[in-house]
Amino acid sequence: ITFAHCMRKSIPYKKIEQNFIIKKSEENPKGTRLNKFLSNAGICARRKADEFIKAGKVSVDGKIITEMGFRVIAGQEVQFEGKTVRSNNKKYYVLLNKPKDFITTTDDEKARRTVMELIKGSSPERLYPVGRLDRSTTGLLLFTNDGELTQKLSHPSKEVKKLYMVQADKVVTHADLVRLAEGIKLEDGIAKADEVAYGSKNDKRIIGVEIHSGKNRVVRRMFEALGYKVEKLDRVMFAGLTKKDLPRGKWRHLDSREVSLLYK
Repeated sequence: ITFAHCMRKSIPYKKIEQNFIIKKSEENPKGTRLNKFLSNAGICARRKADEFIKAGKVSVDGKIITEMGFRVIAGQEVQFEGKTVRSNNKKYYVLLNKPKDFITTTDDEKARRTVMELIKGSSPERLYPVGRLDRSTTGLLLFTNDGELTQKLSHPSKEVKKLYMVQADKVVTHADLVRLAEGIKLEDGIAKADEVAYGSKNDKRIIGVEIHSGKNRVVRRMFEALGYKVEKLDRVMFAGLTKKDLPRGKWRHLDSREVSLLYK
């Protein structure tokens, strides 16, 4: 699914060359590295698992492990934050069309409504969101217990494409569309849209923005930097997946073809 399929009009933009580095995983005859074990269990990506291990949140057979490279042998009990972790062989992939007023977290200390409520019953295994959408943002959110895929989609080198429909508080000028495509200076660096266009012939407050940046709240901050307030923000495409036949607040399982495309 391309930007052109979703948008009726577009303006010129500069394409960014992409370089992909693929590392072949090493066979492990003496157990599984602890970070990979956590990843396979769907807890998190390997890099995040390393952070949890360093922080002393992981134990093996009752002993807290902080050693990088520690290997888990079959039969050992692994716990994360006091809960037993089991490495899963079967992977599940669930796509949610998130409504407003749900936060993207697995647990919330303030007892606010979380996206996990919306996918209850979707899998016998515990799933984790890939990335996040803020409380006010609606649209596509992927969940899985496949830690390797989570790592792949979260890594900056993957440059996962996301398409958002933005409703601003006032008409967005064509000059500002060009600025969005050329790049906006934010406090954490330059952010630019890969493609940008008006999303409606009759309402120039509505803008389609395709972007691969993983910066926090990047679309909202880009518009705010130009003097606009984002009234609505909806993610209508994520890594080639769309909202077709998926009503707000509902979820569905990905088919094998969709999963294969995510791994490409």
